[in-house]
Amino acid sequence: MPEGFHQTLGAGTLLAIAAGAIALLLVLIIQFRIHAFIALVMVSLVTAFAAGLPSSAVLDVLTKGFGSTLASVALLVGFGAMLGRLVEVSGGAQTLSDALIARFGEKRAPLALGVASLIFGFPIFFDAGLVVMLPIVFSVARRLGGGVLRYGLPVAAAFSCMHAFVPPHPGPVASAELLGADIGILTIVGLIVAIPTWFVAGYLYGVFAGSRFVLKVPDFLSGGEREEDMADPPRPATVILLLLLPLAIIFVNTGLDAARAAGWVDGNAGWFGFLRAVCATPIALLVAVLVASWVLGIRRGLDKLRVETLLDSALAPVCAIILITGAGGMFGGVLKATGIGDALAETLTGIGLPLIVSGFVIALALRIAQGSATVALITAAGLIQPAIQSEGISGFPLAAIVVALASGSLALSHVNDSGFWLVGRFMDMDVKTTLKTWTVMETLIGFVGFAIACLLYVAFGG
Repeated sequence: MPEGFHQTLGAGTLLAIAAGAIALLLVLIIQFRIHAFIALVMVSLVTAFAAGLPSSAVLDVLTKGFGSTLASVALLVGFGAMLGRLVEVSGGAQTLSDALIARFGEKRAPLALGVASLIFGFPIFFDAGLVVMLPIVFSVARRLGGGVLRYGLPVAAAFSCMHAFVPPHPGPVASAELLGADIGILTIVGLIVAIPTWFVAGYLYGVFAGSRFVLKVPDFLSGGEREEDMADPPRPATVILLLLLPLAIIFVNTGLDAARAAGWVDGNAGWFGFLRAVCATPIALLVAVLVASWVLGIRRGLDKLRVETLLDSALAPVCAIILITGAGGMFGGVLKATGIGDALAETLTGIGLPLIVSGFVIALALRIAQGSATVALITAAGLIQPAIQSEGISGFPLAAIVVALASGSLALSHVNDSGFWLVGRFMDMDVKTTLKTWTVMETLIGFVGFAIACLLYVAFGG
């Protein structure tokens, strides 16, 4: 909340304002066809005033929510689009997709892409992993047909599951620190939950939804005539190494953070801070773009002006994605600043449910109220921390509770979640289709993951 602001409205009023804001946003976009960026800014402004934010603080809240989201998304999407354009135009995406299909077969292509994304998703964050995999997804979908969602949804679900359930991603690591869970045990439990959850709710549902909603492959990465028919197209191994390069750099960053949380290294050491900085996700993607510019461009005979033109042309199509995603973060920031999420969490705390169920419900409510899965997970962990300490829960049962919180933080992704807009726009879906596919899939992931976490909690003696 803004400094000096104390919310005086009751929980019921705040929840009614949140529900009305979401309904208004959907009506503006779906019924009146107002551009999503404009609608998000308008509804954010109206919500801020309706919830009683001081007039002097409204603009600051809006810009902070917008800016904080752009800070994490704009560089990733921009560099990712540049990398994707080079991989696509050089013919690298085509050669890799051909090799993938030849090895696994056409029918198993969505499964192969999803399994690859599960592996890539171990060290890399959701949004960065998605933009790195997009050229391969688009190329496979263009080659085999059946629409982009058949291949894109299992990939997006894989990165989502790994990001939410498994260290060294920030949500699980921060929650483990708050609750005192062992990182090693949490990694084991997270993987036990993530893999079957992805298979059921990500792969099987993704293929099913892709067959119901057949969408054409977006062309914003193609950038003109592809050059896969050149005499020396990039080899699949070259493309794989280029995609693995940013993942390896990011793995150093996230691995160091997990090691700090586990107490293996000194987080205040100078070398630690330097490595975390140079191995951050935007820097990793910048390095990958520079290397790809040489390997896929200049080394293969493209002149420097052609490479520059390709990189420049990659940015214009993703500007709308960046702005809409930022506006989605603005809307979520307003809901958070007005205290709507806090009011909902306080209402649910102490309602007498078993601790693992209570934590899931609180995380789910926070997810619905303010959008960010990571914020919902960490906040829910902080709210149930006293109960965890009083009951002395530890080991595998505690890790199962952390995963249950993560499950709640995934379900019901909607218009206040920047990831909702990121996936929807990258897959070229309208809002209604995104709700019917991405929102349903994330909700399935959340509830399937929670069910498995509960089984593990009981099996481990919780």
